[in-house]
Amino acid sequence: MTKDKINKGPVRARQLVLTALFTALTAIGAFLNIPTATVPFSLQFLFCAYAGILLGPKMGLVSQLLYIAIGLVGLPIFTRGGGIGYIFQPSFGFILGFALCAYLIGLIVHHVKRPSLLRIGIASLVGLAATYLLGVPYLYMMVNRLAEPGEGISLVKAISLGVTPFIIFDLIKCAIVTVTASRILPAIRKQVHY
Repeated sequence: MTKDKINKGPVRARQLVLTALFTALTAIGAFLNIPTATVPFSLQFLFCAYAGILLGPKMGLVSQLLYIAIGLVGLPIFTRGGGIGYIFQPSFGFILGFALCAYLIGLIVHHVKRPSLLRIGIASLVGLAATYLLGVPYLYMMVNRLAEPGEGISLVKAISLGVTPFIIFDLIKCAIVTVTASRILPAIRKQVHY
């Protein structure tokens, strides 16, 4: 075994542990929620944004895909349970959006040695937009699929259900992520050796 392989072993192990940690944190974020009729308020976006920033695009994405896979297998780690049938929940599109969110945030932040507060802030907003861009059409599609004839919703109504009640709360989460990540990212990068 070469010296490089020996040195990369602990780094790889730390990355895997951090990836599993962010999978678990996203699940915990699902339990810290306020239920609503369609999409609950939760802290999941906060943790998937941190995953992208701190793990980078690849492992951030893996952490969220692992979260989705564990939930679809049947463990009740989504806000309303788990199992393959969860794909019919109107809020499932937002869960898919978390994976894209983590990837895009990681892509914007990861390849810059010392990302600025502005870059992290923009990355967080891009991640949030990606979550909405997957979540709202999915919400629209599922509500209309499950509705009685003549009782469907318009895309504008889907936005009012999936974005309007959450936007201020989500922008506050973006601000929290931006400020805190800009302070802890240098220390994490030293430990994980990006």
